[in-house]
Amino acid sequence: MLDAVLIQQCADPSLKPAIVEQFITKAGSQDPLAVTVRSGNRVVLVPKPTTPEAALALIRDNLGRNTVRVGITQYPAGLGIVEAGQLKPEMVVPCENIRMGTALFAKVFRIVSKWYGNPTAKEVLPQVMDDAVIAWQTGYFEGVAVFRAEDPGQEKNTHTATAYSEKPENNSDPNEGSRAPATATDTVPSDPNKAGIRVDLSGIGARP
Repeated sequence: MLDAVLIQQCADPSLKPAIVEQFITKAGSQDPLAVTVRSGNRVVLVPKPTTPEAALALIRDNLGRNTVRVGITQYPAGLGIVEAGQLKPEMVVPCENIRMGTALFAKVFRIVSKWYGNPTAKEVLPQVMDDAVIAWQTGYFEGVAVFRAEDPGQEKNTHTATAYSEKPENNSDPNEGSRAPATATDTVPSDPNKAGIRVDLSGIGARP
């Protein structure tokens, strides 16, 4: 279980702590040095890093060839990076990884929520959360490359924590059968780490 104090201190303030907890439970890792490497839909077996230096070396070795996710939030390591030398060592630091990951997920959540019409009914919100997690895992929602898409707004997320009181399901599979009405695209997404467009995360999650 992720430390609640760490969430409070490091997570993007536009997300309720309950949403952050579910996001990390479903899409993240308890290991701050966790590095997941995928080639298409196939997981590439890599040695488990035991030091930040080893984690960064593993990331650099795979950037440009495979999709690489890192840390507690499984942040897309190559996002906005043209060369491996631009990789930020801070992304394997727990607090910084949570800060970066939740800021980016907040944008993804807003994109999905806007597609649903920004619902507030608690029976709809779990569906929004599930689709946001799938969008995070695949990089796409309804054909939109969510990591590179414009942020639909910086307004504060006002959804209550009680709306997410249901027990989350671990290890959501983005390749499971589609759900109506909103799903990730059926086509295999291109590698978000190869995107040439940089994403400025500095303004994400800012309070109005």
